[in-house]
Amino acid sequence: MSALPLPSRRVLGASGIETSPLAWGMWRSDGSSQDLARLLSTALDAGIDLIDTADIYGFHGTSGFGKVEAMLGEVLRADPALRKRITLVTKGGITPPTPYDQSRAYMDRALEASLTRLGTDHIDLYLIHRPDILTHPQDLARFLDDAAASGKVRAIGVSNFTTAQIDALSHFLNIPLCVTQPEISPLRIDPFDNGELDQAMQLGLTPMAWSPLGGGRLMRPETERDSCVACALDGMAEEAGVSRAVAAYGWLMAHPAGIVPIIGSQNAKRIAEAAQALTMRWTRDQWYGVFETARGAALP
Repeated sequence: MSALPLPSRRVLGASGIETSPLAWGMWRSDGSSQDLARLLSTALDAGIDLIDTADIYGFHGTSGFGKVEAMLGEVLRADPALRKRITLVTKGGITPPTPYDQSRAYMDRALEASLTRLGTDHIDLYLIHRPDILTHPQDLARFLDDAAASGKVRAIGVSNFTTAQIDALSHFLNIPLCVTQPEISPLRIDPFDNGELDQAMQLGLTPMAWSPLGGGRLMRPETERDSCVACALDGMAEEAGVSRAVAAYGWLMAHPAGIVPIIGSQNAKRIAEAAQALTMRWTRDQWYGVFETARGAALP
């Protein structure tokens, strides 16, 4: 059975921005700016230069909106050379307790606020975090087009948008979307056959997979299905001499859409070991073995 290609550097859509095939995400960051600086250094040392945050990260129900962006801004101000070493991703459009507002007036303010907190004059990749069904896609498209034209944003994308919502937004854009960020994991395999990844390949979108370990359930199985999928990954992990988490990242990266798993760990050891996934070579038998286990049925 033929072997699948090894993961390689990714180019974010048609932007020309080249990044690592793994990303490090900050949605669980809850420490200090010193902690964040240490973990960022770990990621960079491991060759992970795609760094993902959002204005909502740090919010805990009543306060903390913008906290993680602000901490990252402190780190970048303390060591300005870091800014050139990373591809900076942030997101906007969630406004607790509304919960969503992607009107032009709000998005203009949200982008400026992110730039200020991060202490930078541009964001490499700006994502609309979740769809606001009360904003016409044409209005959102004008904001994104203008943000890119102004130089404040180098590339644009969406997170948690359906295929239909991506089509609608793309129709009104003058510049192409470069990234889609859905939840994908060996426990959330819907994007493989519901059209999400097919659309990404058709439109040239780079998929960034959030929660690639199934919200931690791959490491601490809660159901019989969780346990079965974890066991299937363990077989490959043992053969390759890596952890189950690393095998999960490698499994996602073996897909031809060029999936970029976002590592959510705030543990330096776990971040560093994730780079081992870049050396994993899957056969079709191995890949489909995990897929069939997650599916709970043999393929036709």
